Amino acid sequence: MTLSVADIKPNIASEVAASKAELLSGVHSEALRELLEHRGVLVFPQIGFSDDEQVEFTRTLGTFAPERTGEQVYSVTLDTNINELADYLLGSLYWHIDGTMNDVPIRASLLSSKVVCPDGSGDTEFANTYAAYDALDGADKQALESLRVMHAAWNTLFYYEPEPSFTTLRTMMAIGDRELPLVWNHRSGRKSLVLGCTARHVVDMDFRRSVELLVRLRDWATRPEFVYRHTWSVGDLVIWDNTGTMHRATPYDPASGRLLHRTKVEGEEAFH
Repeated sequence: MTLSVADIKPNIASEVAASKAELLSGVHSEALRELLEHRGVLVFPQIGFSDDEQVEFTRTLGTFAPERTGEQVYSVTLDTNINELADYLLGSLYWHIDGTMNDVPIRASLLSSKVVCPDGSGDTEFANTYAAYDALDGADKQALESLRVMHAAWNTLFYYEPEPSFTTLRTMMAIGDRELPLVWNHRSGRKSLVLGCTARHVVDMDFRRSVELLVRLRDWATRPEFVYRHTWSVGDLVIWDNTGTMHRATPYDPASGRLLHRTKVEGEEAFH
């Protein structure tokens, strides 16, 4: 049984057509995992999974990763009436990779749309950091290969709250810091860039040069040819490869009702 796949853009994202029964059976799981690694983002328009079906489908793709609180399904919304910790998600409005504070970041995330913004806002953008690395010139690749970058969750705080209280800052700082490679050498032999709003500074580099480099690379990795922007319809499911894809939500009104449900596939490879 073969999948029906249509590439959305040359460097990123494919639309997949398959029935619920096929997806839940796992018959396509290996093909989907391979496709995800090479395309970065897979879109299943209006597949209409229930929470239980989304969990079941996630398990066909790898080891299921529950939330730290033990929940299987996480509510992605800026509405604090639905998610008490929604303010933490303000950082999701900026380019990032999930799990830069972990030894092994999650392999993939799955988002299904439950409520969309009435005004059409609240899209999600994805950037293929494999393709962005591949498109660098040889001199850049050589210069970046050995660089290390300090990442910190608290660095994202200054994107959306430039003057946080000391208490807020200390709370975010308690999450920790982590030194990661700028270029991730994957066990597959492929390479991707590790960037985003958690990237604070390049180790042992002048601060000004460090900022210039990180911003230049973020601009490069988020050029239109490497980016797919998904406009949500109710029932859509989108999977992205968190090991080689940055993502961000576009701004939307927290009172809009926008609601996505997320499940995750456990990480399988440490940053290297």
